[in-house]
Amino acid sequence: MTQPKSDSLSQAKQNLTRTSRSHGEEVGAHPHVHSEEQARQLINRLSRIEGHIRGVKTMIVESRACPEVLIQIAAVRGALDRVARIILDEHLSECIGRAAEEGNIEVEIQALKEALDRFLR
Repeated sequence: MTQPKSDSLSQAKQNLTRTSRSHGEEVGAHPHVHSEEQARQLINRLSRIEGHIRGVKTMIVESRACPEVLIQIAAVRGALDRVARIILDEHLSECIGRAAEEGNIEVEIQALKEALDRFLR
Protein backbone atom coordinates (compact mmCIF):
# COMPACT_ATOMS: atom_id res chain seq x y z
CA MET A 1 0.00 0.00 0.00
CA THR A 2 1.45 3.41 -0.96
CA GLN A 3 1.55 6.45 1.26
CA PRO A 4 -0.63 9.41 0.36
CA LYS A 5 1.33 12.01 -1.61
CA SER A 6 1.22 14.62 1.17
CA ASP A 7 2.54 12.12 3.76
CA SER A 8 5.45 11.01 1.56
CA LEU A 9 6.28 14.64 0.72
CA SER A 10 6.25 15.57 4.41
CA GLN A 11 8.54 12.64 5.21
CA ALA A 12 10.92 13.61 2.41
CA LYS A 13 11.02 17.19 3.65
CA GLN A 14 11.76 16.01 7.18
CA ASN A 15 14.56 13.80 5.93
CA LEU A 16 16.14 16.58 3.86
CA THR A 17 15.86 19.33 6.44
CA ARG A 18 17.54 17.54 9.32
CA THR A 19 20.24 19.69 10.81
CA SER A 20 23.18 17.81 9.32
CA ARG A 21 23.78 15.33 6.54
CA SER A 22 26.93 13.28 6.06
CA HIS A 23 28.37 13.11 2.58
CA GLY A 24 29.43 9.58 3.31
CA GLU A 25 31.66 7.45 5.41
CA GLU A 26 34.88 8.35 3.59
CA VAL A 27 37.70 10.04 5.47
CA GLY A 28 37.00 13.75 5.74
CA ALA A 29 33.23 13.40 5.49
CA HIS A 30 31.56 16.45 6.90
CA PRO A 31 28.07 17.41 7.91
CA HIS A 32 26.08 18.85 5.05
CA VAL A 33 23.39 21.33 5.90
CA HIS A 34 20.52 22.18 3.56
CA SER A 35 18.62 25.31 4.41
CA GLU A 36 14.92 24.66 4.80
CA GLU A 37 14.23 26.82 1.74
CA GLN A 38 16.83 25.01 -0.39
CA ALA A 39 15.47 21.61 0.67
CA ARG A 40 11.92 22.73 -0.11
CA GLN A 41 12.93 23.90 -3.59
CA LEU A 42 14.73 20.64 -4.34
CA ILE A 43 11.79 18.55 -3.07
CA ASN A 44 9.37 20.59 -5.20
CA ARG A 45 11.50 20.12 -8.31
CA LEU A 46 11.87 16.40 -7.69
CA SER A 47 8.12 16.05 -7.10
CA ARG A 48 7.45 17.69 -10.48
CA ILE A 49 9.96 15.31 -12.08
CA GLU A 50 8.11 12.36 -10.52
CA GLY A 51 4.93 13.64 -12.10
CA HIS A 52 6.61 13.95 -15.50
CA ILE A 53 7.93 10.39 -15.24
CA ARG A 54 4.43 9.12 -14.44
CA GLY A 55 3.26 11.05 -17.51
CA VAL A 56 5.85 9.30 -19.68
CA LYS A 57 4.72 5.96 -18.30
CA THR A 58 1.11 6.84 -19.14
CA MET A 59 2.14 7.85 -22.65
CA ILE A 60 3.71 4.44 -23.18
CA VAL A 61 0.65 2.65 -21.79
CA GLU A 62 -1.50 4.70 -24.18
CA SER A 63 0.82 3.83 -27.11
CA ARG A 64 1.57 7.47 -27.86
CA ALA A 65 3.88 8.31 -30.73
CA CYS A 66 7.55 7.63 -30.04
CA PRO A 67 8.66 11.20 -30.89
CA GLU A 68 6.21 12.57 -28.28
CA VAL A 69 7.57 10.17 -25.65
CA LEU A 70 11.15 11.06 -26.51
CA ILE A 71 10.39 14.77 -26.18
CA GLN A 72 8.96 14.19 -22.71
CA ILE A 73 11.97 12.07 -21.72
CA ALA A 74 14.23 14.91 -22.86
CA ALA A 75 12.25 17.28 -20.62
CA VAL A 76 12.73 14.95 -17.65
CA ARG A 77 16.46 14.70 -18.33
CA GLY A 78 16.68 18.48 -18.51
CA ALA A 79 14.84 18.84 -15.21
CA LEU A 80 17.16 16.33 -13.54
CA ASP A 81 20.17 18.18 -14.93
CA ARG A 82 18.85 21.42 -13.38
CA VAL A 83 18.52 19.70 -9.99
CA ALA A 84 22.08 18.40 -10.32
CA ARG A 85 23.35 21.90 -11.15
CA ILE A 86 21.65 23.33 -8.07
CA ILE A 87 23.23 20.65 -5.89
CA LEU A 88 26.64 21.12 -7.52
CA ASP A 89 26.45 24.89 -7.08
CA GLU A 90 25.55 24.48 -3.41
CA HIS A 91 28.36 21.98 -2.96
CA LEU A 92 30.92 24.28 -4.55
CA SER A 93 29.85 27.34 -2.59
CA GLU A 94 29.23 25.69 0.77
CA CYS A 95 31.05 22.38 1.11
CA ILE A 96 34.23 23.16 -0.81
CA GLY A 97 34.50 26.50 0.97
CA ARG A 98 34.05 24.84 4.35
CA ALA A 99 36.64 22.17 3.46
CA ALA A 100 39.12 24.89 2.51
CA GLU A 101 38.59 26.60 5.87
CA GLU A 102 38.99 23.28 7.71
CA GLY A 103 42.14 22.37 5.79
CA ASN A 104 40.86 19.20 4.14
CA ILE A 105 40.13 20.52 0.68
CA GLU A 106 42.12 17.78 -1.09
CA VAL A 107 39.79 15.09 0.30
CA GLU A 108 36.69 17.06 -0.68
CA ILE A 109 38.02 17.80 -4.19
CA GLN A 110 38.79 14.10 -4.70
CA ALA A 111 35.28 13.12 -3.57
CA LEU A 112 33.81 15.70 -5.97
CA LYS A 113 35.94 14.41 -8.86
CA GLU A 114 34.74 10.86 -8.22
CA ALA A 115 31.11 11.98 -8.05
CA LEU A 116 31.44 14.02 -11.26
CA ASP A 117 33.10 11.09 -13.01
CA ARG A 118 30.06 8.93 -12.24
CA PHE A 119 27.62 11.72 -13.01
CA LEU A 120 29.13 12.55 -16.41
CA ARG A 121 29.36 8.96 -17.70
